[in-house]
Amino acid sequence: MTYRFVFVIGGVISGLGKGIFTASLSKTLQLAGYSVNPIKIDPYLNVDAGTMRPTEHGEVWVTYDGGEIDQDLGTYERFLGIKFSKENNLTSGKILWKVINDERHGRYLGKTVQYIPHVLDAIEDYLVKLAQKSKADINLVEVGGTVGDYEIGLFLHTVVRMMRKYQCAVIFMGYLLYPPHIRELKTKPLQHSLSALFSYGIYPDILVVRTPSTLDTPRLEKITKFSGLPKEKIFALPDIDNIYKIPLNIIKHKGVIKTLEDSLGIKIEKRLNLLPKLKEYATFIKEIERLEKNQNKIGIGIVGKYFGTGDYVLTDSYISVIESIKFASWQAKQPVDIRWIDSTTIDENTQDEELKNRFQDIKAIIVPGGFGSTGVSGKLRTIRFARENKIPYLGLCYGMQLAIVEFARNVLGLKNANTTEIDKDTPHPVIDILPEQKNILEGKRYGASMRLGEYKAYVLPNSLVFKLYKARNRLLKDKKGYYVIERHRHRYEVNPEYHEILQQKGLIFSGVSEDKRLVEFIELDQKIHPFFVATQAHPEFTSYLQDPNPMFWGLIKSASS
Repeated sequence: MTYRFVFVIGGVISGLGKGIFTASLSKTLQLAGYSVNPIKIDPYLNVDAGTMRPTEHGEVWVTYDGGEIDQDLGTYERFLGIKFSKENNLTSGKILWKVINDERHGRYLGKTVQYIPHVLDAIEDYLVKLAQKSKADINLVEVGGTVGDYEIGLFLHTVVRMMRKYQCAVIFMGYLLYPPHIRELKTKPLQHSLSALFSYGIYPDILVVRTPSTLDTPRLEKITKFSGLPKEKIFALPDIDNIYKIPLNIIKHKGVIKTLEDSLGIKIEKRLNLLPKLKEYATFIKEIERLEKNQNKIGIGIVGKYFGTGDYVLTDSYISVIESIKFASWQAKQPVDIRWIDSTTIDENTQDEELKNRFQDIKAIIVPGGFGSTGVSGKLRTIRFARENKIPYLGLCYGMQLAIVEFARNVLGLKNANTTEIDKDTPHPVIDILPEQKNILEGKRYGASMRLGEYKAYVLPNSLVFKLYKARNRLLKDKKGYYVIERHRHRYEVNPEYHEILQQKGLIFSGVSEDKRLVEFIELDQKIHPFFVATQAHPEFTSYLQDPNPMFWGLIKSASS
């Protein structure tokens, strides 16, 4: 079998958008009828992203098979509508862990184990085995980090090796800076970054130039001379209002398409013209553009705490939630205005009048996942406000747990009811840790220690959750009844000791685990509240560009009615 690899490497700065470009190129190839297998390499020493703060490295993405990995895998899934395994993320920590374990088990037959060749062998072997397993036509490997960083070196040496053995294309992404006091694009950092790449013996087939605005002719000519690439192999990628237009822009660039065809031995343009997928996708993007021009937007509030990093706002902490809202709004044909609400600026003493002023233009509220006690009082106060004022509410994971706490305090009258994550001595632990998790935490084994990945939830017939999943064709059935599948990332659950009293007071358990021990979905009767729904799962991880998750779709529909 012929293995084809496209390596996407970045320079100048981090956060270039390599993940978005890799996903866009994957989508382009998918529209041409090819099967694709995007892989993300991360040079950090963490084995996975499970113990990282969202403000440190962005959102932690959860795969169907329980991987806690880089958010770029989420970008791939959203663009392509395909599930990918945790194996599609390779970190330095993961590969070094394997090499050291192999050495300890004598698998190197007494040799001196070294970075070169043994770690390079392990990286190449990992990528080739992934290609074998996926059986994809094309494997796209996004190399994280920035050229010039010491930690990326082993992966770049591996790229050089693989270029000699397989059909490969190398794409380099660089950034042109725009210093405001100079008022022109500067190519010098890109030149230095290319020099660093050349020092490894890597000469890219295609150069993607990220810019704040249009790439002008003088800069293009300078880049052409320094890189040695003709203009047709340089793809300018300025900031864009809708990232889902990028595949169409790639297709328009004949030089990029021709270079990929020659390097990989494939036909892209001819297949795009023969298949209906491109036309359908282009029509979809045009519909989005028309919708976004509509001024009749409704406010959707995200109430969270992972917004700040220093003096800046890091929206990547909730990128899957943001994109899920967009997908749902496009499907419901209702444009939205996403509002950020820092839960640390609200507390239990915040008065209704102040909240009414703050939320006056917001038609729906989302409390996303999270950990710890920071900002919790603000979230609880917001949930109560949404419940009592009949504002459509969607709680995700921690957002469900806190909805239970709020209900227990203010409807059941259980004073100081809480989750034991915040208050171990609460008199009413309505949210408590799974018994099997206690030994793990006591041993401080935090990595990959939660309930992770896909789980079934059996859904109550005729509940709102049932209707939403049925309407979006996400409802499944077996001998035990109707069920849905969503991804999880948490340790704490609704305490079974409080199941009965919560239901007696009007809280509907609209989804439970197979053994009925765990609560997966809750809601209020629509006679009481138009849309008050929460889930222990993370439905944002199963929301796709042209197939939004039912929970978000239902929220937007309710908010716009």
